[in-house]
Amino acid sequence: MPRTKRRLAAEMGPEDDDRHFSKRLRNIASSGRRFSKTEEISSFSQKRCIAWFREYTSPDDPELLGPEGMEKFCEDIGVEPENVVMLVLAWKMNARQMGFFTMQEWLRGLSEIQCDTILKIQSKLEYLRSLLNDQTSFKSIYRYAYDFARDKDQRSMDMETAKAMLQLLLGKHWSLFSQFSSFLDHSKYKVINKDQWCNILEFSRTINVDLTNYDVDGAWPVMLDEFVEWLKMTKAGDQLRS
Repeated sequence: MPRTKRRLAAEMGPEDDDRHFSKRLRNIASSGRRFSKTEEISSFSQKRCIAWFREYTSPDDPELLGPEGMEKFCEDIGVEPENVVMLVLAWKMNARQMGFFTMQEWLRGLSEIQCDTILKIQSKLEYLRSLLNDQTSFKSIYRYAYDFARDKDQRSMDMETAKAMLQLLLGKHWSLFSQFSSFLDHSKYKVINKDQWCNILEFSRTINVDLTNYDVDGAWPVMLDEFVEWLKMTKAGDQLRS
């Protein structure tokens, strides 16, 4: 018949009590160390964030993450450089130039989303993508994209870059995007200015696919007046041919 715990305790001597107490203390101390280590890793560390940044910079310019470092960073986090989530991340950093992050920009953006490791930023990718579904955030990201992507020596954005950025931001959400892209291909326009850029978003959000609520006397840029005229003529031609 097994002895009960009460009888075991009664049979323990002073030395047994000391050993039992010492073991409890070691267990408590070990548990405390594990908790502290976990807490340290889970909390944001600027020092760790800077060390991570330096993995993507060169000794010649440790304060700037350039195209080569950007490619490695994207590879590490499992995202293509052309993925729209990279634009959202750049917006969070308020990065000035496409393909580059300064240390100040890096710290600004990653401290806001509390990321200082690859795993942490991977866990935030869905959150960053979700910002595109918020109208206010999307409008801010869209407006930011213009100055971010354009050549800083030019006031306007070249058409090739503009079309790529419009595809990235509006391609999946604007029913008339393919027609607008085709219009740009056949138009006289070689650049897009900021007023045109901002109005393209408003047009995509407010004008019906059949253009029935488009006001020709409204304050739209001439580019969009010409697009509407071009689209109506194209549809009329398609109807005649059919």
